[in-house]
Amino acid sequence: MFPAAPELDRCAGHLVILSGSPGCGKTTTAESLAHLGGAVAKVHVHSDDFWGYIKHGHIDPWLPESDAQNRMVMAIAADVAAHYARAGYIVFLDGVIRPAFVPIFAALQVPIHYIVLRVGVAAAVARCSARGGDSLTDPGVVAALHSQFADLAAFEPHALAVDGLDRDAVCRAVIAAVTAGSHRLQGVSGQGGHIPQAREASRIEAADRP
Repeated sequence: MFPAAPELDRCAGHLVILSGSPGCGKTTTAESLAHLGGAVAKVHVHSDDFWGYIKHGHIDPWLPESDAQNRMVMAIAADVAAHYARAGYIVFLDGVIRPAFVPIFAALQVPIHYIVLRVGVAAAVARCSARGGDSLTDPGVVAALHSQFADLAAFEPHALAVDGLDRDAVCRAVIAAVTAGSHRLQGVSGQGGHIPQAREASRIEAADRP
């Protein structure tokens, strides 16, 4: 891994959301980027941790009945990330953050980059199957979650193809996207990019449900 990315120094106070299906490399990428040197402090917020804090009454987040729980967790993760960003950190937040959840983050009024890492379903399933511990390994669930990011509709410009790239190459691709502003969301602290209209976001959300 390269030691530093000084070009990120001008992104102090920005929130970089790395989303995508399980197995796309978002956690590895966020963790690697947060360790890079530079003049600006960086932090990795792993949104999956917030689901793990629910010790009784937890609902698997891919189940239809988990919607209220998932929105609560997204709001908590967004609030934590915003606190770091407002203190001047560059925040790399990773998670299975569908387009329907983007408005939760857009309401934070900090500069936001929404990047959906995209790999093939076979690669995603293989990576998840190789994991141990409490990680999601069920091929059927992984494939179903992967399908939710196959067509992002109005959010398609926020996809970043990384299939076949190694860790360093993915990190460099994300850095390039962030510094170029190509995946920034419109209407959030005056940034460029776009957020689909509410009607379109609702249509995407409905399509995402099992």
